[in-house]
Amino acid sequence: MVAAALPGLTARSRNEGAKDAPAFLSGAHSLSMPARTQRHSPLAERMRPRRLDDFVGQQHLVGEGKFLRQLIEGNAIPSLIFWGPPGSGKTTLATILAHAVSAHFVFFSAVLSGVREIRQIVEQAKELQGRSTQPTILFVDEIHRFNKGQQDAFLPHVESGLLTLIGATTENPSFEIIAPLLSRCQVLLLDPLQPEDIAQVIRRALADEADGLGQDCLAIEEEAVLLLAAAADGDCRRALNYLETAAKLTLDARRAEASEASRTITEACVRETLQQKTLRYDAAGEEHYNLISALHKSLRDSDPDAAMYWLARMLAGGEDPLYLARRMIRFATEDIGNADPQALRVAIDCRDAYHMLGSPEGDLALIQAAAYLATAPKSNALYAGFAKVRADIQRTGSLPVPLHLRNAPTALMKGFGYGRGYQYAHDDRDALVVQEHLPPELAGAVYYEPTNRGYEAVIKDRLTKWKQILKQRAQHHARTKDGE
Repeated sequence: MVAAALPGLTARSRNEGAKDAPAFLSGAHSLSMPARTQRHSPLAERMRPRRLDDFVGQQHLVGEGKFLRQLIEGNAIPSLIFWGPPGSGKTTLATILAHAVSAHFVFFSAVLSGVREIRQIVEQAKELQGRSTQPTILFVDEIHRFNKGQQDAFLPHVESGLLTLIGATTENPSFEIIAPLLSRCQVLLLDPLQPEDIAQVIRRALADEADGLGQDCLAIEEEAVLLLAAAADGDCRRALNYLETAAKLTLDARRAEASEASRTITEACVRETLQQKTLRYDAAGEEHYNLISALHKSLRDSDPDAAMYWLARMLAGGEDPLYLARRMIRFATEDIGNADPQALRVAIDCRDAYHMLGSPEGDLALIQAAAYLATAPKSNALYAGFAKVRADIQRTGSLPVPLHLRNAPTALMKGFGYGRGYQYAHDDRDALVVQEHLPPELAGAVYYEPTNRGYEAVIKDRLTKWKQILKQRAQHHARTKDGE
């Protein structure tokens, strides 16, 4: 569904040139962005597409008949939030939209700027609106870094239509953007680029003589392309940074060896460039919650292979190993419980082992625990029972303890009936007594219902037998009382 258009944003054809570039604002200063980036700029910046037709990936947004293409063709740009991982094209798409419409484009970094700069932008937009009908598009990079007060500062101006907001974020907007602002924006989800998309960008950069590496006349092995595309992990900027370094290494080697063969970027050269792959992970953001959710559900669904994979992914991404140990301790009680009482002991021992050994030796203790928990019988009977208990406490409040269950250390308390009628279980041959232990208002309530899985099957059988014995005794007691 196409979002409602804001008034005053009309598309026009643009020729590439400095006069057609959007204006950028750093602090209180507006700067012109040249049509072609300087040669000394990073390759990733030089290769940034200027037209939608040159954009690679995100076909669900930019393909024929898709949302962003409809916006441009329909002469309307609403307020948008681009949500996606690094290097997926958020800033590029915002820039392309600015080129496509007759609007004043302001680039604003949430890292470097604050409320004072927002006021300057608002004044400029009002002045521009007073001189002409040209609207202002405000692009806020890393908008999730704005606090509530900063977001509130430009909310009324987005609401009035003075500013069209385009925000970019790697974090979930549901948690990071205030509700009034979020309700006025269309959220567009960008995916990590596929390896084939990144491979296309790599080949284009090698061939492009104006902005890319075409003037160096470099070739590249197919294995090297595939390795770069995989190592980029969906991040186009990272792929181009790797390519630029690999090209420099290749040219340096050529100058040293004076060999035409060294004009080829080899797989070995790329491996030297990569050194160690950095995985896409944010220990405090959206990806953190995605991966811990995947780990928890893999454990719950008794899939040790997936559980080991997700745990290893989080370790490789820099997650705190003791956080993972704590999560597995919780899992042992929440999803296994008494189906395997040993699971809690394993999880706690895992934490202690890691605390003693650290990485990398202690990592194996985490893997061992994950495999054990995944293959243990599962039960959430304790978790479900606890939820029922809390609900009854919330409903009934502070019910008094029945008198027969109260301790009576003084004569006064005995005089008030404390402890009267209490039956001591060990006096019975089966250590079972017929007496109610819940308040009268909750008499007969059942909270713990063990499953037939693992050790809980033993517990269930035991409870069933106890209930039968107690029921028979209660019936016998009733008959005896009636006989009196």
